[in-house]
Amino acid sequence: MSHRPNILFLCTDQQRWNSLTCYGAIGAHTPNLDRLAAQGARFDNCYVQNPICGPSRASLFTGMYARHHGEWANGVALPQDRKMFTRSLADVGYDCGMVGKQHLAACDSWQTEPRRDDGYRVWEWSHGKNHRSVQNAYHTWLRQHYPEVYTRTFPEKGGNQNTHIAIQSRTGTPIDEVPPECHYTHWVAERAIDFIDTPRDTPFCLVANFFDPHHPFGVPKAYRDKIDASKIPPPIGGIAELDEKPSPHRRYSETSYGSKAVGFQNYSAAEIAEIRAIYYAMIMFIDDEVGRILAALDASGQADNTLVIFTSDHGEMLGDHAQLMKGPMMYDVAVHVPLLMRWPARIPAQSIVPNPVQWVDLSATCLDVAGAAPMDQQQGASLIPLATGTAQGWRDWAICEYRDSGVPEDPPIHTTMLRHADWKLILWHGAPATARDTEGELYHLATDPDELENLYDHPAHKGKRREMKRKLLDVLAETDMRAAQRHHLV
Repeated sequence: MSHRPNILFLCTDQQRWNSLTCYGAIGAHTPNLDRLAAQGARFDNCYVQNPICGPSRASLFTGMYARHHGEWANGVALPQDRKMFTRSLADVGYDCGMVGKQHLAACDSWQTEPRRDDGYRVWEWSHGKNHRSVQNAYHTWLRQHYPEVYTRTFPEKGGNQNTHIAIQSRTGTPIDEVPPECHYTHWVAERAIDFIDTPRDTPFCLVANFFDPHHPFGVPKAYRDKIDASKIPPPIGGIAELDEKPSPHRRYSETSYGSKAVGFQNYSAAEIAEIRAIYYAMIMFIDDEVGRILAALDASGQADNTLVIFTSDHGEMLGDHAQLMKGPMMYDVAVHVPLLMRWPARIPAQSIVPNPVQWVDLSATCLDVAGAAPMDQQQGASLIPLATGTAQGWRDWAICEYRDSGVPEDPPIHTTMLRHADWKLILWHGAPATARDTEGELYHLATDPDELENLYDHPAHKGKRREMKRKLLDVLAETDMRAAQRHHLV
């Protein structure tokens, strides 16, 4: 067996950090992920670089901050000269595969995401459950194994059966509620298990991407029936707090997805409670399938020599602060994600890491354990020293940047977040970046962890606001891209 570990990267879509019981979620059921956390390290403050899928995933694969890698919004392709960490792993002998959603380019309606120089031997791409591309590997599997379910769910060239149905639907669509054995979540696990069980003489890296708990909010009945909605706390905050928040917050409460979807204010309290229950049921389903994957890893005899990473590309508002889904908002429920890492050979069990870490650190971590050289463009740092308790001088901040990254707005919306120690600053940029007014948010997370009281315009906190803006300027300078080597002094 190679001394270099396998890498099993499990990623969900739109899962807020506090949706697992190991992070304190009430009403959730996640025993397998809780066990994964107990067997390794739980990172309590992991932040993504953008609250939208495509730009966030580009930061993961390139190790670059959002303003540098080029995929600044959904619908924008990652430039071809941006190297992926999976390519680097393949170059040092790893057998690499990807199952599920990748989202490094536009994937609208029937369009297929173009293949990159990604290093994958196995490429089982599926942008989503409703995506109608002929190259959707999930649909191919569904047609082969459950043809009657596929035919019933997707009438031939059914007009609105495309990715937009996920935005327009108030609750689940037919493909979200098929029997568990036919579901996308189960398919990801099936393909992951097959990859793990493949005989090989080299270490592997598998990126297994679940689509859930992304909206629309639907799940097989067998899982919805296992969640008690009455045990799930109601949303935090409400419409009254919008008076103290930047003006776009109110419109994102009235409508979602830049007016493309129904907003929080169009749902009753009972409907919001049901959405929250379905969300937890989707996560319970994922937990069961992660359990199957980890059991297969154990059975293969490779668990002790495998780094398992579980995380998500961004969060979900889920009714908190009178908002649903995602957008330019930088609340912790939108940009703070779960991160669990298990590597029995190196990471002590029951480890808890309080330091702020970022998604740009994950590619650096994978290259580190593989003994591969850092990518020239890499801006993150390996998390192994933090997980093993040997880190020194770790950063005390995290940054997240939104540049009209979701549904396009007129005028554009640009926001930047800085988390520094117990404080959080969010700038809603104005001229010259956009014709909108400059606005802001400032939260003291030690006394207001739910981000209910915006201190940005409070006279008593004027000094802290100024201090955080100065710190943001310093962080922006620190995160500039200076990868090119200087060969001469003049």
